[in-house]
Amino acid sequence: MQKNIQKVVIVGGGTAGWMTAAAMGKLLKNRMCSITLVESAEIPTIGVGEATIPQLQLFNALLGLDEDEFMRETNATFKHGIQFVDWKQLGHEYTHPFGTIGLNFDGVDFHHYWLKTAKAMGVDRLDNYAFNCVAARDNKMMRSIDVPNSPCNNIAYAFHFDAGLYVKWLKRFAISQGVERIEAQVKDVHLNNDSGFITSLELNDGKQIEGDLFIDCSGFKGLLIEEALHTGYESWSHFLPCDSAVVVPSTNTGELYPYTRSWAQKAGWQWRIPLQHRTGNGHVFSSKFMSDEEAKAILLENIEGEPLVEPRFLRFHTGMRRKQWNKNCIAIGLSSGFIEPLESTSIHLIQSNISRLMSLFPDKSFDPVTVDTFNKQADEEIRRIRDFIILHYHVTERQDSPFWRYCRNMEIPDYLQSKIDLFKSSGRVFRENDELFNQSSWIAVMIGQGLMPEQYHPMADLLEQEEVSRRLAHVKHVIQQSVDRMPSHQNFIERHCKSTMQ
Repeated sequence: MQKNIQKVVIVGGGTAGWMTAAAMGKLLKNRMCSITLVESAEIPTIGVGEATIPQLQLFNALLGLDEDEFMRETNATFKHGIQFVDWKQLGHEYTHPFGTIGLNFDGVDFHHYWLKTAKAMGVDRLDNYAFNCVAARDNKMMRSIDVPNSPCNNIAYAFHFDAGLYVKWLKRFAISQGVERIEAQVKDVHLNNDSGFITSLELNDGKQIEGDLFIDCSGFKGLLIEEALHTGYESWSHFLPCDSAVVVPSTNTGELYPYTRSWAQKAGWQWRIPLQHRTGNGHVFSSKFMSDEEAKAILLENIEGEPLVEPRFLRFHTGMRRKQWNKNCIAIGLSSGFIEPLESTSIHLIQSNISRLMSLFPDKSFDPVTVDTFNKQADEEIRRIRDFIILHYHVTERQDSPFWRYCRNMEIPDYLQSKIDLFKSSGRVFRENDELFNQSSWIAVMIGQGLMPEQYHPMADLLEQEEVSRRLAHVKHVIQQSVDRMPSHQNFIERHCKSTMQ
C-alpha cells in the first residue's frame, strides 16, 4: 500500500482534463488515491473539435452516460462518416463511412469483386455499397435493431456535439465522483534534484500542490511535459504543412445532415459540422501558402447561415512529444501532440491515452518497463493516424495551386508508402498492430482519392462475372431498401434526443 499512488494532479481543464478527471474519478472511486484538477478560467481552452469517431460511445458507456441524455446535454447530432469534396480533383466528392463496405464473398473482400467488375464492364461508385454512405446521402438515421442478415443489425455511428457543453457535463460528473477542482494558475513546477521527477506545483496564490502522478492537459504549451521536463517535440510539418485555422459558428439553415463535410481549398480544407443549435465551421490552412485575410474570406464565403461571432484564428504545429510519459508526468490531449482534425481523431487520442494509462496505472516506483510500454503504444498509434491523414493530401490529382503541387510531390513516411504500393499493385490492405483505421477506411479513402489498383484478388475469378454482378446488385438493393425504411435524421433526433437548449 505504501507504494501505491496516493495523489494524482491534473493540470488543465478543457476536454482533455475533464475527460481524464471523469474517467479516473469513476474507476478509482476516490478510494485508491485523491484526484485534483487545477485550471484557470483566465486561460482559454482551444477546443479539439466537435466531431468524433464511434469509439466515444465506449467512453460515455464507461461513465454510465445515457446516449439520449448526452445528445440533449450537448446539442448533438449523429454522424455516419465524412464527405470529402474536391480532394481528388475539383468537382469530385466521396464519403469515408463508418462501418463496412459491401459484403465479403467466399473469403474474399468485397472491394475485389467491385474492382473485377469495374475492370470488366464498369461499375458505379464504391460508396453506393456502404450502408453508412447511403444513409448519410439520404439524411437517414436509426440505431441498430436485431434483424439477422440486415445492414441495420450493426449500425456504426459517431457524433457532432458542442465540446464546451460536454466539458460542463464532465466537470459536474467528475466532481460528483470526488475530484477536487482548484481555480488557479500554475506559477512554478518544482522538481526533485536527484530524480528530476515533479514533486509539487506552486500556484499563483502561493499554495503548494504536491502529487505522485501528474497529468499534463495544459494544451500546446505543455506546461509540465515540456516547459518543466524538456521532453522534446518531433515536428511533422513537412508531412502536414497546414499550421493555422480560422473558425466561426453560424446559424443553422435547412435540415440537419448526419455527416461531417470537408472540402479542399487551394491551401488546405474547410469543415462544416451541424449541431442542433448551430453549425460549426472552420478553415484549416497553411500560412506558407495563404494569408490570414484570404483564409478568413474563403471561410466566410462558404458558410451557410449567418456568423454568430467574429472569426478567430488558431495556430498549431503538427507533431508529437518525444515521450508522452516522462518520469512521473503523462501528457494527454494537445500537450502530447497534435494532428489536424481531418478525420476527427483528437478526442479519440485523449480517450486512448486515458485508457492506456488506466491499463498501465503505475505505483510510485514508476517501473521503466511500464513507462516504455505506454510510450511505445502511444507512439505507434499517433504515427499510424498521422500516416492516414497524410494519405488524403498526397494521393490527389490536384495541381491547381502551389500547396497541392507540394503535397503531391512531398516525401512521405515509409509505412504509408508501403501501404500505397501494396494497394496499388494488388488491391490489398492489412490492418497492423490494432491501428485505429481498419481496412474499410483505407480502401474508402484510397479509392476515393483516385488510387485504383492494377490487379484484384485472383480468387475473385472463382465467380463468373454474371454472378458477381448479380451479387453486387443485391447488396446495393438491400442497403437502399434498408435505408429507405429508416426515419430521417432530423425526425430521429426530434423523437429521441432533441435538446431544450436551443
